[in-house]
Amino acid sequence: MSLSAAFPAAGPDPSTTPAPASSTSPAPAPTMPTLQEAHERASEAAGWFQENWASWLAVGLRIVLIIAVALVLRMLVRRAITRLIDRMNRNTSAAEGSTLGGLLVNAERRRQRSQAIGSVLRSVASFVILGTAFLMVLGAFQINLAPLLASAGVAGVAIGFGARNLVTDFLSGVFMILEDQYGVGDTIDAGVATGEVIEVGLRVTKLRGDNGEIWYVRNGEIKRIGNASQGWATAGVNVTVRPEEDLDRVKSVLGEVAERIAKEEPWNEVLWGPVEVLGLDDVLLDSMVIRVTAKTMPGKAVTVERELRWRMKRALDAAGIRMLGVPEQATEEPAVDPTAGMAAPSAFASSSSPQSVAASPIPPKGL
Repeated sequence: MSLSAAFPAAGPDPSTTPAPASSTSPAPAPTMPTLQEAHERASEAAGWFQENWASWLAVGLRIVLIIAVALVLRMLVRRAITRLIDRMNRNTSAAEGSTLGGLLVNAERRRQRSQAIGSVLRSVASFVILGTAFLMVLGAFQINLAPLLASAGVAGVAIGFGARNLVTDFLSGVFMILEDQYGVGDTIDAGVATGEVIEVGLRVTKLRGDNGEIWYVRNGEIKRIGNASQGWATAGVNVTVRPEEDLDRVKSVLGEVAERIAKEEPWNEVLWGPVEVLGLDDVLLDSMVIRVTAKTMPGKAVTVERELRWRMKRALDAAGIRMLGVPEQATEEPAVDPTAGMAAPSAFASSSSPQSVAASPIPPKGL
């Protein structure tokens, strides 16, 4: 008996082992849902929609209502602000003919200030109304606003602390515009710089100095402001005459000059009050000082002072009134000072002695 017959070869029997599936065999085709399964799925979808459509409709209508109310409220508030600004302009224009209205600000300055105030108020109103509407829309979607508001609060505090100078400049600029502390064209002393205002911003004010340089001054750094263009200015002139002049005559001549300049153009528009001869401002041994003042348009005080000096000098000269520092015209030859010989006896003696006459050169004989 052979060994192969006694011990058969190990391994699966090819007759009993199934053949491996071929990799190229086609996948089984998906089974089509039956009519009953499709009906069940449609019924579930319809029931789910029927259960939730009412809440969806309520949320949608709520969102539309919030947006519509916000837009209408924003339009009404902006229109009310515009009408308020226009009414303020009309009231100030009606008072322009009065003294108070003319002394405060001119029409162009009021227009610029009104535009700035209206722009700031409209921007603030739009931000508040639209921001509130946005939060209400998020609340309508069942979004928890507490974490969002807390995060926004923390971020706002961090940004405000890091940009505190920027916030200070912005708030200072808003209050400067609202309080009408200065405007374009005004000459101001801001402490850190002095010059004419060429631009007023919410953060920076631009000034042009006397030499043409431009100063950029942050609004938060301005601690005090001296405005030389608001209200009115005072033109003052001191007239110094000799103590022997007649005060009544001097006052009469100066009064005629004051009346004449107040009636002539363009000085009648520049002068906002009569030119007043106040009287003696100072009395000294060799002079008398008479004070003359006038209330003028802002920034025109120096021009009025120069014109007054010019006119008063010509009027005093025409009236024969001598001002201090103007010598009298000599009508006689100056006399010899008898003390000259005491100060310099040798020079006085040499000039008056007969030897000095004989010291003149003698022409040679024979000529």
